[in-house]
Amino acid sequence: MSALPLIWGADLDAPLAWRAGQAVSRRQYLADVQALATRLPERGELLNLSADRYRFAVGLGAAMLRGQPNLMPPNHTPETVASLGTLFPNVYGLVDEGDTRFALPTLALSAEQPVAPNAPLQTPQVAADAITAQVLTSGSTGASVPHPKVWELLVRNTAAGAERLAEHLGRADLVGVSLVATVPAQHMYGFESSVLVALLGGAAFDTERPFYPADVVRVVSRVPRPRMLVTTPLHLRALLESGLDLPPLDLIVCATAPLSPQLAARAEGAMAAPLMEIYGCTEAGQVATRRTTEGPEWRVYRGLQLAGNGEHCVISGGHVPQPTPLADVLEVIDAQHFRLLGRSNDLINIAGKRSSLSHLNHHLNSVEGVQDGALWLPPEQHADSAEVVRLVAFVVAPGLTREHVVAALRLRVDPAFLPRRVVFVPALPRDPTGKLPTARLTQFAAEWLDAAGGARTEPRE
Repeated sequence: MSALPLIWGADLDAPLAWRAGQAVSRRQYLADVQALATRLPERGELLNLSADRYRFAVGLGAAMLRGQPNLMPPNHTPETVASLGTLFPNVYGLVDEGDTRFALPTLALSAEQPVAPNAPLQTPQVAADAITAQVLTSGSTGASVPHPKVWELLVRNTAAGAERLAEHLGRADLVGVSLVATVPAQHMYGFESSVLVALLGGAAFDTERPFYPADVVRVVSRVPRPRMLVTTPLHLRALLESGLDLPPLDLIVCATAPLSPQLAARAEGAMAAPLMEIYGCTEAGQVATRRTTEGPEWRVYRGLQLAGNGEHCVISGGHVPQPTPLADVLEVIDAQHFRLLGRSNDLINIAGKRSSLSHLNHHLNSVEGVQDGALWLPPEQHADSAEVVRLVAFVVAPGLTREHVVAALRLRVDPAFLPRRVVFVPALPRDPTGKLPTARLTQFAAEWLDAAGGARTEPRE
């Protein structure tokens, strides 16, 4: 059986992580992994709940040495965590010391007690076909659906992604590059673009996950250059609108939702760095990038090919050995290039006209003064049965009025998709990666509209 190394690179004294400005070497990481592996249960499935990116990476490596998969559910609500036992009867949690929130067997990681590395220390080899992660998504019935990720394909995907990151940085590789991520390691984007990029691409991540703009500035400022910020459109917008002096970067990486060219241009100007967007999905992983300010075309990773068009596109090659359907509407230009038109599962039809909610949300969030926004198509109980159902806009936009928002949208979208109601809210219920699941938005919308008595508009002068 073939095997691949747990970490890449011959220099074990190079940093894997930065903690409060101090380097944590790859040699130290291997020592911590091997020490933790001896404490893990003999068998089971690991739910890695540590908020510290380094401790998450140690848990990942230790579980891999024991041949145990890491479970990656879409969230860590009590209901989701409790449901994992149905699919994985031997699930246990790895938590930070003092964390007692979860009703399952747990193993606590104490803070900063490094194990003295033994010399010489060999890099562990992991079976190429070992299931490293089980990524769980909600299927059509609402039940969790596992997507196993084997080590060999994760290694291939990370290598292709690291190559593209280095290209945007104008470097041969990522050795010596520092990264700060505002997204958690427990979700695929953060997992791939911070933890795996460090383990397999040569970069070094900061152990924190800064959320508020002041924290992002603080953490970015303390890591050495060249440095990159791994973030989302939601976090990026908050950072740009904070009014803080932003430290220069060498690359901005963004994903989870399409980014407007206007916001990308602002980010590049404010942080003196190119901005690269990543496109991917649970089934295929990361598959393409674009520099947003250079145009709408995406370029797939080395070794991948696109086939089909519109709502019926598949990707294959490289780390995607079997042709895999993409859950988006694409305009395929050729086997390596495409334009993203919207999600195939969020296409809506109003008055005989079709569009994608993600496409419309892109335009809503491009309106000057809108800090965050989402369009929602009401179910029957919130619609006037005598009229065509119209969209509702939920926006975070201090100082704007309904008339301003609608007028700006009128310049961008067909009149059929203009919102009949504009509801001003203090915040949208996004998850830690900035995504807004349909079920969460529906519940949020129902609560706001019921509280407002179903008022058709909610202008704020």
